[in-house]
Amino acid sequence: MKATLLFTGTLRKGFIAVALLAGALSYGQVELTESNLPIFIINTELDPETGEPMEIPDDPKIWADLKIIWHEDGSTNYVSDQDNPEFLNYNGQIKIELRGSSSQSVQKKQYGWTTYDDEGEKQNVSLLGMPEENDWILNALAFDNSLIRDYLCYNLTRQMGQYATRTQYCEVILNGDYRGLFILQEKIKDDSERVNIEEITDEDNEGMNLTGGYITKADKTTGGDPLAWQMESYQGWPTDYIHELPKPEDVTEAQQEYIHEVFTDLEAAAGEANDDIEYGYPSIIDVPTFIDFMIINEFSSNVDAYQISTFFHKDRGGKLRAGPVWDFNLSLGLDVFGDRSKTDVWQFSNGDNEGSKFWTDLFNEETYKCYFARRWNELTQEGQPLHYENVEALIDETATLIHDAAVRNGERWADVEDGFDPDYEAHITAMKTWVQERMAWINTNIGAFDACSDVTVPQLVISKIDYNPGESEEFPEADDQEFIEITNAGAGSVDLTGIYISALGISYQFPADNELEAGQKIYIVSNAEVFEAKHGIEPFGEFVRNMSNKNQVLALSDAMGNLIDSVEYFDSAPWPEADGNGNYLRLISTDLDNSLPESWFASNTLSSPSFEQEAGVVIYPNPVGSVLNINSENILKSVEVYDLYGKLLISNATEQIDVRELATGIYIVKVTNEKGTLIQKIIKQ
Repeated sequence: MKATLLFTGTLRKGFIAVALLAGALSYGQVELTESNLPIFIINTELDPETGEPMEIPDDPKIWADLKIIWHEDGSTNYVSDQDNPEFLNYNGQIKIELRGSSSQSVQKKQYGWTTYDDEGEKQNVSLLGMPEENDWILNALAFDNSLIRDYLCYNLTRQMGQYATRTQYCEVILNGDYRGLFILQEKIKDDSERVNIEEITDEDNEGMNLTGGYITKADKTTGGDPLAWQMESYQGWPTDYIHELPKPEDVTEAQQEYIHEVFTDLEAAAGEANDDIEYGYPSIIDVPTFIDFMIINEFSSNVDAYQISTFFHKDRGGKLRAGPVWDFNLSLGLDVFGDRSKTDVWQFSNGDNEGSKFWTDLFNEETYKCYFARRWNELTQEGQPLHYENVEALIDETATLIHDAAVRNGERWADVEDGFDPDYEAHITAMKTWVQERMAWINTNIGAFDACSDVTVPQLVISKIDYNPGESEEFPEADDQEFIEITNAGAGSVDLTGIYISALGISYQFPADNELEAGQKIYIVSNAEVFEAKHGIEPFGEFVRNMSNKNQVLALSDAMGNLIDSVEYFDSAPWPEADGNGNYLRLISTDLDNSLPESWFASNTLSSPSFEQEAGVVIYPNPVGSVLNINSENILKSVEVYDLYGKLLISNATEQIDVRELATGIYIVKVTNEKGTLIQKIIKQ
C-alpha cells in the first residue's frame, strides 16, 4: 500500500497536525528542496576499498565536506544554493563522529564534529551567527516527539542569565540522504564565549595555577572515559564523576586530588548544613549557579539531572559552579525508559537518579532553600523567563518555526520504532498542561522566602577600570598593568568577608576580616609589583587571569551571590577611548549609574588622595546660585557639568560657569587641567 501523509495546512497557535493515513514511508523517500531553516549538506570521505561514502563511526572521527546554506535575511534556503558562495555560511572540511550514549540506540543518530582549514588544522569559525569555535554538535532530538525540549530549556536557561549552549534548528542531508530536523549547538568546552574559564595544563600542579580551570561531570562511564571518583547518593548507588577539563588522559595526580577535594568539601559542608560565609558551602560554591541549575532541572523535571549529564566548572581562583545545563530530551513529562518525569516530585530526592547527597542537603539547608524559593518567585513573575506566558509563547514560537521541517522529519522516520509521532499537536498541548501542573506543584511545595527577601548589600562601587593599559618601554606588558578600583560609597564601613568577583573572566575572593571604611578606595590589580611601581599606590590584592580588551562584565557579589555592583564595559563607542592608549575608565561620580557609558570618562592619571592639592583646583561657591568659579593653578583644559544621570549639560574651558539655567539639585563638575582631573559634587540652589 502506498504511504500517504496528510498535513492539515491550518495552523492553530503555531501547532501542526500530521496524520499518517496508511502504510509506511521508506528511508530516502523525502526529498528536501527548500527550507525556512539552514540546510546542512554533509558528504563523508569515500571508502578506499568500496568507493562508497564511509559510514560515520562512534570513534574516531572521519573526514567529510560540509556546506551550510543560510540566507541571513531570513528568506527561504534552497538546496540548489549549495554552489552559490553568497548563501554558504560554511563550505569546508570537517571531521565527524557519532556521539551520545543511550541515543545511539535509535536510528536517527547525532553527531559531534570539528571544523578544519584547507591545511588540515582545526579552524575556529562562526556558524549561523554563533561565536567562533571549532567543536560543534548536531543534536538529533532523540526520543523527543515534541522536537523542542532541549531547545526550550537551553533558551530558558540563557534567559535566566546563565550560559547554556547556543542553539539553531537546521535540516541535514548526509551523503544524499535526508536525515531530518536537527539542532546545531555548541559543545561544552573552555572558551571565552562558552565556559569562560582558564585552560589548565599538565604543568599547573601547585599554587594558584592548580585551582583551575576545571570542567567535571557526573555521568555514565559507558562512553569509555575512565572514572575519576564516586560520591555517595541517598538512593543507594553511587554517582560517577568524570574529568572533562583537563581530559582524563591528561589530568595529573595533584589536579585529581585538588578538584576531588573541592567536591568532598562541598559534600561535608552541605551535609553539616554549614552556611557560614567563611567556612561553609557559600565559601566553596557560586550559589546562584547551583540554584539556577536546580530550578531549570526541577521546572522541567529532568530525569537525567544530578546523576548523569550534570556538568560543573571552576575557574582559576574561583568558586565551584554548577552547569552548563545539558540534555533535556527526557523531561517535561517525557520518559521513554519509565515514568520518572512527574509533576509532583523533586528530582534531586525522588528515589531514583538523585545524584550526590549534596543536592538534597543544600535544598534542605534553611538559608539555601530560602534563596532557592526567592529565585523561583523572581523567575516566575510576569515578564520573567519562567512566567507561564513566556514559556507558552516560546513553545508556540518554536513549534511555528519548525513546523514544515517537523512534517518532513516525520515522513523520514515514520517507519522506525523510534520514529516521529504524527500527533504532534497533542504532544505540544500535553506539554503545556504538564508545565502548568508542574509549576503549581512547585509553588505549593517550595516554601517561604521571607527571611531572605530583603537583603541589604554594601554600597561598593566599581569606580575605575584599566582593561587595556597599553605598553611602554618602562612597562612592556599591558596585562600586568590592569586594575580595578572599588569605592565604598556608603556612610559606614563594610566587612569584605565573602565578597567576590562573581562574573567569569577574572577571579578574586576578598580575604576574611577586612574592613573598608566609608569613602575609602581600594585597588584589585593584575600584578601588585607592577601596579605599585607605576602608580605609587599599594594595591589591596591581585585578581587572577586578565580582563578582555574588547568587552567584559565585572560584577561584585556577596557570599550568597547577592549582586552588589556590575559594569559591562566595551572598547567601542559610546564608551570612552581607553583601549591600549594609556587611558583607563574613570567613573565621574559614584552617584551616577556606572552601567552607563556616559557616566565614565577616559583618564591617564591615577590620583592619590592628595590629588586636589597637587592639581591646585578650587571650585566655589558650593552651594552655588548663579556663577560657579574655577580656580586652577595649572593650565585649564576643560570644565564639564553633568546631571546625576550622567548627561553632559555644560562644556567649556573658562574659569566662570553660568549655572542659572540649571534646575535646583545636585550636579557633578569635572575639571581637567594639565595635572589631571578633579571631580566634585555641587549643589545648585
